[in-house]
Amino acid sequence: MPEAAQRDASAAVSRCGFVAIIGAPNVGKSTLVNALVGSKISIVTPKVQTTRTLIRGIAIEGDAQVILVDTPGIFAPRRRLDRAMVDSAWAGTRDADLVLLVIDANKGMQDDDEAIVAGLAGMRAVRVLVLNKIDLVAKPKLLDLAQALNDRAAFAATFMISARSADGVADLKSFLAAHVPAGPWLYPADQISDAPVRQFAAEVTREKLYLRLHQELPYQSAVETDAWKELKDGSVRVEQTIYVERESQRKIVLGRGGQTIKAIGAAARSEIAAAVERPVHLFLFVKVREGWADDPERYREMGLEFPKG
Repeated sequence: MPEAAQRDASAAVSRCGFVAIIGAPNVGKSTLVNALVGSKISIVTPKVQTTRTLIRGIAIEGDAQVILVDTPGIFAPRRRLDRAMVDSAWAGTRDADLVLLVIDANKGMQDDDEAIVAGLAGMRAVRVLVLNKIDLVAKPKLLDLAQALNDRAAFAATFMISARSADGVADLKSFLAAHVPAGPWLYPADQISDAPVRQFAAEVTREKLYLRLHQELPYQSAVETDAWKELKDGSVRVEQTIYVERESQRKIVLGRGGQTIKAIGAAARSEIAAAVERPVHLFLFVKVREGWADDPERYREMGLEFPKG
């Protein structure tokens, strides 16, 4: 955006605030963030706990800038990495102006949902209930679920949506824009996320890894962007390492004759290139790093606090 136009946009702005999106794993939080932003900034896979750290997406609606905080799913943690992600999710609500609780309407109230509703008590932020996946549920069941949840917590509003088809998302976006506080925008008008491009690229590759090997690949795997070099011809050379915990997992990722890693690389390269709007040369390496889920340095690289004990 030209500087003069950006100044004019900033002068017209009257509202800006943070909206934390919380819920149990796989309720559609990342899909909702992408729908509200109007572009993909969070990866989406069927694998539980795909989102590991706080990812901020930036949505514009009229004179309002809505900063959406996509959080990891909240559930009863069993491992150290689980605890770090759940702690990160709750941390995302601390400074939020609004908190959206997303419920999978098709599954109804689950144990994790009950615990999250209890955790909302005493929160200063405006609380909003979002029933997602309504296209899979009969209307009477939706109304009963909405009533049951509102009986448990004081929600300022309830929205029934399908994040995948964007049904109802526009109304939710308008509500958020009207309820964030008055104030100047915190990001340029054309920015859709605060994630560094290297981090986004690593997340894209992790998504393709999970989509390709959803059943075969264990929960403990990670992708790091080791190098990002802009070349003279305008293209980018990207080097990434996929870390797994055992040699048997490394063989799964590589596949017979390297076919699996080639397919993952091709899918990731195409999406990264589209995002940065230039050709990308992606080089993937697979390494075994035993016990990485207990290494404090790995947590810092993912933007998580290392839980003690």
